[in-house]
Amino acid sequence: MTLLVLLGLVSYYVGTLGTHTEIKRVAEEKVTLPCHHQLGLPEKDTLDIEWLLTDHEGNQKVVITYSSRHVYSNFTEEQKGRVAFASNFLAGDASLQIEPLKPSDEGRYTCKVKNSGRYVWSHVTLKVLVRPSKPKCELEGELTEGSDLTLQCESSSGTKPIVYYWQRIREKEGEDEHLPPKSRIDYNHPGRVLLQNLTMSSSGLYQCTAGNEAGKESCVVRVTVQYVQSIGMVAGAATGMVAGALLIFLVVWLLIRRKDKARYEEEERPNEIREDAEAPKARLVKPSSSSSGSRSSRSGSSSTRSTANSASRSHRTLSTEAPRPGLATHAYSLVGPDVRSSELKKAHHAAPTRAETTPSTTPSQSRAFQTV
Repeated sequence: MTLLVLLGLVSYYVGTLGTHTEIKRVAEEKVTLPCHHQLGLPEKDTLDIEWLLTDHEGNQKVVITYSSRHVYSNFTEEQKGRVAFASNFLAGDASLQIEPLKPSDEGRYTCKVKNSGRYVWSHVTLKVLVRPSKPKCELEGELTEGSDLTLQCESSSGTKPIVYYWQRIREKEGEDEHLPPKSRIDYNHPGRVLLQNLTMSSSGLYQCTAGNEAGKESCVVRVTVQYVQSIGMVAGAATGMVAGALLIFLVVWLLIRRKDKARYEEEERPNEIREDAEAPKARLVKPSSSSSGSRSSRSGSSSTRSTANSASRSHRTLSTEAPRPGLATHAYSLVGPDVRSSELKKAHHAAPTRAETTPSTTPSQSRAFQTV
C-alpha cells in the first residue's frame, strides 16, 4: 500500500487521456516533454534515466539516456543534435526537449527513471502538426458573361484535415466580401467553388485560405468577366478590316488588268484589217475623138497591159461585192489614178469593205476608147 502511494506521488500524469499526456506542436518549433521524479536525491550515483520513442509502426528506439554519470544521445540520425534534457535531471526534472521539431518526431514517448530498485514511468504522446503549404489558385471555365466558372484551390502538403475558405477581397468601398449569390461549394472537393451565370459584377479579386490546426496559408486570383457584345464587336471589326483589304486588292487588280488590256488593244489595232476600208478609186475619162484615142492606144499599149493586170487582180479581190446601183455601163476606158506605185501596193494589201465593180471592156470598146 505504501509503494502504491509513493508511485502515485512521484509519477507525473497530465492530460485528458487517462494516464497519458498528449501534446501537439507545430513543426519547426520547440517542444518539451515533461518527466519529473524524486529518485535522484538519496543516491545520485545509481540514478538511471532513459527516454524511448515508439513510432506509429510499433518500432521502439532510444532517444537519450543518463547512466553512470554520463549523458548519451545521438542514437539516431533523425534526431541527432536536436534532443537534450530540458533541465536539471539530477534534481528531479528529467524533461526532454526537442528543437527544431520535425514530423518524424511524432509518436509515443516513455520516460523511465530508476534508482536503487525504484522505478518511475511517464508517457507522453506527441503529435507534430504541419502547416498547409501555400495553395495554388486556378480558374476553370470561360470568363464571359452568362457562363460558369470554377475556382479551385489546393495545398500540396499539410496535416489533415485542411479546411478551405473562399471570399472576395474588397478593393473599393461598397464591395461585398461574400461570394456572388449563385455560388456553389463542391463538398466532395472543398477547395472548389462554382460561380454560375457570371455577370459583370462577378469581376474582382478572390482569395482562398487553406487552414488546419497548425496554421493557414492563402492565395489570390483575379476574375475579369468579359462582355459578350464587346467580343463580338472586336471580331466584327477584325473581319471588316480583312474584307476591306481584300476589296482594295481586288479593285487594284481589276485596274491593272484593264490597263494591260487597253495597251494590248492599242498595240494590235495597226495590224487589224478593217472591213470598211475603201479601195482606190479609178477615173473614167471619155476621149475627145477617135483619132486621139488611136494615137493614145498606140502610144500607151504597154501601159494599158500593166493597168489591166492590176485591175484584174483588184477585180478578183472585189468580185464578191455587187456593183453600185445606177452605175453607167457606157463604154468607157479604165483609167488608173495618178498615184505612186507605193500607194498601189498599200491599197492591194488593205481589206476593202465597200467594193466597186469595175466595168469590163470588150474589144470593141477598147478600140472605141483609150486609157488616159
